[in-house]
Amino acid sequence: MTQTPTQPQARAQIRIPAAHPMVMLLGSGDSLLRVIETAFPAADIHVRGNEISAIGDAVDVALIQRLFDEMMLVLRTGQPMTEDAVERSIAMLRASGNGQGEPQGETPAEVLTQNILSSRGRTIRPKTLNQKRYVDAIDKHTIVFGIGPAGTGKTYLAMAKAVQALQSKHVSRIILTRPAVEAGERLGFLPGTLFDKIDPYLRPLYDALHDMLDADSIPRLMAAGTIEVAPLAYMRGRTLNDAFIILDEAQNTSAEQMKMFLTRLGFDSKIVVTGDVTQVDLPNGTKSGLRQVQDILDGVQDVHFSRLTSQDVVRHKLVGRIVDAYEKYDNRDSHNGK
Repeated sequence: MTQTPTQPQARAQIRIPAAHPMVMLLGSGDSLLRVIETAFPAADIHVRGNEISAIGDAVDVALIQRLFDEMMLVLRTGQPMTEDAVERSIAMLRASGNGQGEPQGETPAEVLTQNILSSRGRTIRPKTLNQKRYVDAIDKHTIVFGIGPAGTGKTYLAMAKAVQALQSKHVSRIILTRPAVEAGERLGFLPGTLFDKIDPYLRPLYDALHDMLDADSIPRLMAAGTIEVAPLAYMRGRTLNDAFIILDEAQNTSAEQMKMFLTRLGFDSKIVVTGDVTQVDLPNGTKSGLRQVQDILDGVQDVHFSRLTSQDVVRHKLVGRIVDAYEKYDNRDSHNGK
């Protein structure tokens, strides 16, 4: 009987500089270390003083070594590591290769330390590689489409970039818009004033603004026209110059509305369109403008499509699993011809 030869064990010795307290690297009560051990169950990881040793499969050991290097780079910026940040760093490293040789593409430290906006002691930054690429695309292109499931930060990051552009005087105003699809854009049939009618559809945009700006300044900026929040129907017939314009929930635009909106673009302006093509609320027979525009504008210069997935969900972990479960269900139904 022949025995299968065992794979040789690799070993790495990682010395942590004294400038990095081990509790910052391993977490309170070794919480971060436990995340790493769970992610690499076949590896033995031991800590003695300021030295960490890893023994196991060569690929695992190389990834663990890279992970601690990346964590130290993040800590050097003064930003703490969290369990979520460690999990996302591991996912990025695994996606980029086996941890050996030069890193391919953006590193976890580059993603996790890219600050967009700081407000009231809180910093808004991308948390995943796709989010960083989405943010970078907004810097590089005039029109960017952020397409992905709920909870991937499409609108929130776009609004952070809009506020950043306003504060740095790259634009003179921000325009935020959504289709009031549940009312069929016929707001006159709803009771109350115009504000009462449109407020429920635009409330999520106000909530995000309150995270990014001083609450007292928002009414003043809106009264001055520096920030405008309005339903999509109010964009018709306008040319929007020197503005950062965000169209949210764009899956609920018709093809005609999408064309109308995109052709509002004026000089020195930027447009970000966000939406989730799996959550279309349009009446039966109405084609989503967001679905159609991907075929129409694909390859057009200075237009970029950023696609986010369940791996980019930054809400509760269960949200990502829910998104995946629905996607599998929809794919099974379409395969069965339902």
